Amino acid sequence: MSSGSDLLRIENLSISFSLLGGRLDAVRDASLRVLPGKVTALVGESGSGKSVISQSVMGILPKTASATGKILFTDPKGDGQAVDILKLPRDGPRIRAIRGGRIGKIFQEPMTSLSPLHTVGDQISESLRIHIEMTKSERRDSTEEMLGLVGFPNPARAFDMYPFELSGGMRQRAMIAMALVCRPALLVADEPTTALDVTIQAQILELLLELQSKLNMAMLLITHDLGVVANMADEVVVIYHGRIMEAGEVEPIFRRPGHAYLKGLMEAVPHFDMKPGQRLKALREIPVNAGHLLGKDAAPQGDAPEVVLSVKDIVKSYGTRKSGMFDREVSAPVRAVDGVSFDIKRGECLGLVGESGCGKTTVSKILMRAVTPDSGSVTFHGRDGEIDVLGASDAALRKLRTSIQMVFQDPVSSLSPRMTVQNILSEPLEIHQRGTPASRREAVGNLIEAIGLDQRYLNRYPHSFSGGQRQRIGIARALALGPDLLICDEPVSALDVSVQAQILNLLKDLQKDLGLTYLFISHNLAVVDYMADRIAVMCGGRIVELAPRETLMRSPVHPYTKSLLAAVPFPDLDRPLDFATLKASGSSDTSGWGEKFVTGDLDDPLQAKDLGNGHLVLARTSAGTQELRA
Repeated sequence: MSSGSDLLRIENLSISFSLLGGRLDAVRDASLRVLPGKVTALVGESGSGKSVISQSVMGILPKTASATGKILFTDPKGDGQAVDILKLPRDGPRIRAIRGGRIGKIFQEPMTSLSPLHTVGDQISESLRIHIEMTKSERRDSTEEMLGLVGFPNPARAFDMYPFELSGGMRQRAMIAMALVCRPALLVADEPTTALDVTIQAQILELLLELQSKLNMAMLLITHDLGVVANMADEVVVIYHGRIMEAGEVEPIFRRPGHAYLKGLMEAVPHFDMKPGQRLKALREIPVNAGHLLGKDAAPQGDAPEVVLSVKDIVKSYGTRKSGMFDREVSAPVRAVDGVSFDIKRGECLGLVGESGCGKTTVSKILMRAVTPDSGSVTFHGRDGEIDVLGASDAALRKLRTSIQMVFQDPVSSLSPRMTVQNILSEPLEIHQRGTPASRREAVGNLIEAIGLDQRYLNRYPHSFSGGQRQRIGIARALALGPDLLICDEPVSALDVSVQAQILNLLKDLQKDLGLTYLFISHNLAVVDYMADRIAVMCGGRIVELAPRETLMRSPVHPYTKSLLAAVPFPDLDRPLDFATLKASGSSDTSGWGEKFVTGDLDDPLQAKDLGNGHLVLARTSAGTQELRA
């Protein structure tokens, strides 16, 4: 096919970086195309060269990079001649007109891509100011229209907000609005939905498809989520270590994958059809050696209570400013956590599922004593007696710190860049005065081996590790004190599917070998289905359904749970997302989850309906509300 029929055509692209130790070849002889009005998905792991290719298309490669080959862009609004982006001066008027105006980009990390010093509206309308002649009021109207399209319930208010006032999902939507506001011919989307909940992800995918059809916009979609690929892509390009392994239309590639790498990626994705006891097949398995870890035995010692942690009616409210950066007036408090109760049984994994803003991370912070609730109680049932988590002090608090540990969502920011792995892993032992320096060094060696890393890595700093390796180090640090309960707050949301499979299998192996108990917080239902024994669904600050995993996945009762399950994209061409059903259920309008699916009014009485077999559903009892039955 000639380049004239392609909107974007990359031919024999090679990109290398000059380093102190020599040259690094990031992309090697890559060729791909994007057809007008079509979606080409570029699929691969972190470090495979996906984002480097997207940078070269935008003409924003770093100065240390050198590129050869061709990147031909044919603007449908231009003279019909293909322009080689690689040959354009990197800051010349031609590339500046194309970048942002005719080719838009959605960056993966919205917090570092948005300026904290400017409002969201100013940053989005800046593209219009640079590329399109408009008055200030026209730019505002157009920006507010785009903010509404990407799901902001109040675009006029969002225009004047700063990025730090928005959640991660909202910041990503602002980034999408910035990329689309000039109606580009080509959208380069670098992991556009990685940080989003499944319902918001479904909304964004539907929005991108609608805008693509309306504007005849093409898309280069960079992702590692094969479910998104199956629902979005017309063509698929698989890249591994900078080389294109497989390319073609989505139908034959998904139904008959030819390369072992793509087959491995598909087997690494958790899905709802997995059989009991079936393991994910990671591309590179981690050897787990936890048998001698700190001498901890998987078998319960003595008469350990069945329940490890009891949470009763915890409530946490926050006040918010009404408007203005320096306005001290505070609106009515919002209940982030509203009467949440659950028990975590010893040796089980309790999954806590919900969207951003539902209160699940606030719950985890309350359990870790990082946030003080307004009311309620949390009791830890240890082998040596009960501890009041919220009221503990001195010796009881030190005991509690060793018994409950946390694995954080971001493996980069949760590790100190100034400490070696040796120091990171030995710090908990030093703080709690465990053992001698020699025994601590031995314990750290056991920890690093338990999570599948070699002891020669102990003198390295976190920046020299991949994201998956950093997350393993975070897990090892959490295990250092031999805790009974691990709180895992989105531990794999920032990782590729292949690395995600490694971490999930590692957590399951450690649970089996050490007798650990998990509270596993996630918005990915397929991941929770793989990990959890029981699942609690949280919406609007309340737990609306709690049931054994098989029961909840097979026969959900609450409408919100059904909506969450319907919004999960499957890596299966025969099971596409039903956007019409999602829209009918309200999943594409997330501004009123609490009103739709929880209470409607905070004063409405609520009751828990026991459907048997541990299946609880929270239902409204006010007049006219339909009862929820199994």
